[in-house]
Amino acid sequence: MLLSPKHRFLFVHIAKTGGTSVRAALEGLRWRDPWYWSMFLCSRLSHLSGHRIATKLPRHAKAIAAKEMLPKEVFDGLFKFAFVRNPWDLQVSSFHHIRRERPQHLGGHTEFEPFLRWKLDPERPYQYHLDTSIELQSDYLIDLHGAVIVDFIGRYERLHEDFAIACERIGIPAPTLPHARKATDRSKDYRGYYTDATAELVARHFAADVALLGYRFEPG
Repeated sequence: MLLSPKHRFLFVHIAKTGGTSVRAALEGLRWRDPWYWSMFLCSRLSHLSGHRIATKLPRHAKAIAAKEMLPKEVFDGLFKFAFVRNPWDLQVSSFHHIRRERPQHLGGHTEFEPFLRWKLDPERPYQYHLDTSIELQSDYLIDLHGAVIVDFIGRYERLHEDFAIACERIGIPAPTLPHARKATDRSKDYRGYYTDATAELVARHFAADVALLGYRFEPG
């Protein structure tokens, strides 16, 4: 999550949706924000306390967390936006990310299908690096009553175009959007990773995202 009081925006960072690139593009605005150093101090105090004093909005916090922690007039005055991604494609991206950077969290599974079945098994013990990527994207966007509380939902599939729209809404020229963490170890077409059964498994788990965001598994 990236908050800019000066430019009055809140970026809700959902994992594996291009958020690292968006953060990198917007990070420079923070240095010119008069609130930067007080926010930095609060962040450090939160870290030193083991995040027990609730003075920091975590990197992957949900929009409802900001709504609860910020004064109503501040939250309401922010342009709030996020990016989302096709759930089937996101799971392929997550698999390759974990296999490349945290292979110890694969649970002994080196291929996508058995890993996905294990990952989505409700009996599996909680593991942060796995479970962050199977949280519902829609949960990052809604309040406790299920109402969407962000102002703009961009798509990973048209990241550059939608980022330009977000910057226009913020009122800034669109910075260069780097392609951070570009993957080179996967097929571009996520559909080749799935059988009918595993595609349906993702459809069931992410049914709320499919309903709210309109994604579909399109046969090749």
